[in-house]
Amino acid sequence: MSRAYAPYSGFPVGAAALVDDGRTVSGCNVENAAYGVALCAECGLVSTLAATGGGRLVAFTCCDRNGELLMPCGRCRQLLWEHGGPGLLVDTARGVRPLAELLPDAFGPADLGR
Repeated sequence: MSRAYAPYSGFPVGAAALVDDGRTVSGCNVENAAYGVALCAECGLVSTLAATGGGRLVAFTCCDRNGELLMPCGRCRQLLWEHGGPGLLVDTARGVRPLAELLPDAFGPADLGR
């Protein structure tokens, strides 16, 4: 999170996840003056996953500068679904929950074959 770039919101975010091969990957938010092209921490995390050999996300957490847990936005939940699936464990303020509970009826790769 110390590398987050959040000069506009002043709200740095960090994310970390366990990969099925035992690695840990992380990401941080990167803002932009053109707000629509800002990147959430989850985007950085998934980019790190791909750049370091891929794999399947097993467990995920996201927090603010004070260590308070944050929930991924809808776009990021969809991104996490692609790389972790319905069983990805997400650390939430109400305890660890599978991603399927946070993104019911998600669209995924299997839907493209219909």
